[in-house]
Amino acid sequence: MALCHLNWSSQVLGKQVGTYVILPEAGKGPYATFYLLHGLSDDYTIWQRRTRIEWYVRDLPLIVVMPDGFRGFYTDNEEGPAYAKYLGEELPAFIEKTFPAKRSRAGRCIGGLSMGGYGALRLGLGYPDVYGSVNSHSGALLAGTRYLGRLDKVEHRRMFGARPAGSDHDLLALAKKAKLAGKLPKLRIDCGTEDFLLPCNREYHAELKNMGVPHEYAEFPGAHNWDYWDTHIQEALQFHAKNLKLHAGAK
Repeated sequence: MALCHLNWSSQVLGKQVGTYVILPEAGKGPYATFYLLHGLSDDYTIWQRRTRIEWYVRDLPLIVVMPDGFRGFYTDNEEGPAYAKYLGEELPAFIEKTFPAKRSRAGRCIGGLSMGGYGALRLGLGYPDVYGSVNSHSGALLAGTRYLGRLDKVEHRRMFGARPAGSDHDLLALAKKAKLAGKLPKLRIDCGTEDFLLPCNREYHAELKNMGVPHEYAEFPGAHNWDYWDTHIQEALQFHAKNLKLHAGAK
């Protein structure tokens, strides 16, 4: 297993960006790829620094890509960078040009925590031809529908606009659109029972049920912290491995 620290030039953002990539020893390429997103106050190094992600994927024929999402909620900001285009189009193309990665929806999955939980669904539902499965931990899942706090209101408006409901920032609107197109990825959502975003996750889960959107939903003891995410990333990996048809220890 190898950990690569990349600095590469994003034409979409017009700047250099950092990305961590875990390359597997198990199996033979081309490999499936898991795009793993950070939260609002962190960067692309945080999953590597605060969890045992390398250990958890040690037996999987899986590339793990940890990009920098900055503070943009992984969506094309109304007054700012096109983060969705950067992560939904440019990053997979760069990874698949650079590494022996599968170039198909069936070989890609995406997940994240908090802002990255929203981002995983924003990209997975917004680019349903790109990602086959999506997971969210403790996601700010209604941030693209209405103001949830934590962000400055001016910053929120610059990202999502004054009336984001029904737009491409709205995860319910994107789920409906993907369902109508017959292109829904597999979805898994979880949240801690002591997490301040629990009501947001319960509401999003209920709306998906009302819309008839298939998905897994789970609540576990825990708060909005790394103890929770380090534990439950393991279940997310099992979920993706099943959908990607990966086998631990594959040669």
